[in-house]
Order: sequence, then structure tokens, then C-alpha cells
Amino acid sequence: MLRHGWNATAYQILNPGVRFWFSRLGDSVAGYMTHGERWVVAGAPVCAPGRLAAVVDELEWSARTVGARVIFFGAGTRLAQHAEESGGHHVLGIGAQPAWDAQDWPAIVRSKSSIRALFNRARNKGVSVSEWPWKVAERNSMLERVLAAWLSTRGLPPLHFMTEAKTLGDLRDRRIFVAERGRAGVVGFIVATPVPARDGWLLEQWPRVPDAPNGTIPLLVDAAMRALALEGARYVTMGLAPLSDCAGPIGRSEPLWLRLTLRWMRAHGRRFYNFRGLEAFKRRFEPASWEPVYVVVPGDQVTPSDLRAIAGVFGGGSPVRLVARAVATAGVREVERVGAALRKAV
Repeated sequence: MLRHGWNATAYQILNPGVRFWFSRLGDSVAGYMTHGERWVVAGAPVCAPGRLAAVVDELEWSARTVGARVIFFGAGTRLAQHAEESGGHHVLGIGAQPAWDAQDWPAIVRSKSSIRALFNRARNKGVSVSEWPWKVAERNSMLERVLAAWLSTRGLPPLHFMTEAKTLGDLRDRRIFVAERGRAGVVGFIVATPVPARDGWLLEQWPRVPDAPNGTIPLLVDAAMRALALEGARYVTMGLAPLSDCAGPIGRSEPLWLRLTLRWMRAHGRRFYNFRGLEAFKRRFEPASWEPVYVVVPGDQVTPSDLRAIAGVFGGGSPVRLVARAVATAGVREVERVGAALRKAV
């Protein structure tokens, strides 16, 4: 991975619970989780560019020998282009991820007073940011408390696979930037994960405590961008904005059932996962580009079973149970919100 990791998600194959498939030559690896008769691969195989076609063929052959079908989730343009050129695969856009050249970040900040205002809100409330050595941050109880507090405010139960939040147990190759506020202590942090083949980094987590001052996360982004730029980074992304149209229309040529499903997720998914809010948050930092992100499957279309498998690996089991837990969580939050409003009114 440290030699050939090109996909923004390459390092996430090392997340807890992910299985490894190795090529016969031992020069390539893919990280995947299973759900039914599906292997859901994180991004794309990690290999030398010239080996991609052969490795994809070998991986899919390995899956077929055990009666499984491969789904590449979160694939970048390399795999999508190969799939479209070689035929035999269907490519579905699932969103976009913003990208910056870290060397341009100081100029972006100088040119945008609105970005500087975000930083000042946090600084004026006494927030400061520093980078912690990974050995200090790993399994650190203060960071774990922040993460737990943040997860408790999410509309969905904790997800897994490529969005695994519990990565503080192994931070060897990651960089961690921590926001602190006087006696309040740690109020937020960002984890940066390497994208080695692009001289880059993925900012994959930014949890904060509920009462962290406005501007805490933007201040963390600024500190991370500047530190990574000093180390020569040329590429930084904040990861996938699901269902974003920034890289082009999503699902326009898909079957009616899939178009309706994507439309419903965009319209109603915000009560569980704020897709548009996440995209707007990333957009305010003036990305240089938006890179399309794909699902790639063998055959001529994505099937309902493919979608169930994707939901299953992220949810850690049955998609039905995931939805049920999400609805229950949303109901509890709504009751708490109404109760708080009534108490305030009284």
C-alpha cells in the first residue's frame, strides 16, 4: 500500500475487519468485506498501474471460484477508465471528492476572507491546534472521548468498512491534528491518512465535541493543510461527498428503479446522513477540482443485491437492521429535540 496506494481510499483497506486478497505474484492486494455472495472491495486493487487490468481479472476469477461477485466501491478514475475501455463492466457514479494541491492552500486562504473568518471564530474562543505524535494519539483517552461524543450525535449508528470511525488503535502511518481549548481540553481532531502514490493525504475524520466553538474544524483543516504542504504534499482530499453532482449527473442513464432509489436517498437521506451539508462544508474550502467516485461491477448493471451488499458491509450486517436502527435513533433524537423545546418554552 505504501508503494502503490493511489486511490484516496487505499489505506482504508487496513481498517479493522477488512479481509485481504493477494495476487499470485504477491505484488498486489485488495481489501474487501463479504455480504452474501458479494465481495465488496474498498476502492480498487492496490498495485502498479501497469498491472491493474491483470489484477482485476485475477481478483474476479478468484471470487467466481467460490461463487462470488466482485463490487468495487469507491473506485477512482483509473479503474473506471479501465472498466469502460475493456468492456464487461458497468460503471456507476456515486458522488465526488474535492481535491487540492496543498502547495496552493496558503494562497487560497489569503484570497478568501470568508475562510479566514471561519478560523478567527475558533481562535477568538481560545482554540489552538497542534500535531500530536502518533504514539501519543494512539488509544488516547481524550481523543476517544471526543470521538464517542461525536458519534453519539450522528443520525446513523456507527458505520464500518471504509467509514470505520474507530481507527485510534493503529495510527502508525497517519497524522493527527488536535484542537484544544484551555481548561476544556481537546474539542476536536482530524486524522490524515496517506495516499502515497499521489504524494497526498486523505482527511478522513474530523470529530468534535458538541459544544466546540464554531470554526474548530476549519481551523483544524488549515493546520493540517499547512503542515502537509510543508512536507511537500501535492494532493489532499476530504473524501467522498455521496450523491454529489459536482463531477457530473448521477444515475441519468440507469434503470428506473435505480434512478428512483438514488433520488429518494438524496431527498430523504438527510435525516440520517446530511449529504448536502457535507458537500457544502467541503465546498467552502475552495477545492481545485472535484474527482468522480464510482461503483464498478461486472456485467451490464448494478443490481438490487449489489446495493444490499454495499449497505450490509457498511452497516455491519443486515441492511434491514441498519435502517431499523437508524429510524429508532432518529426517533429518539426527535423526542429529545421536542422535549428540549418544551422545557425551554416552559
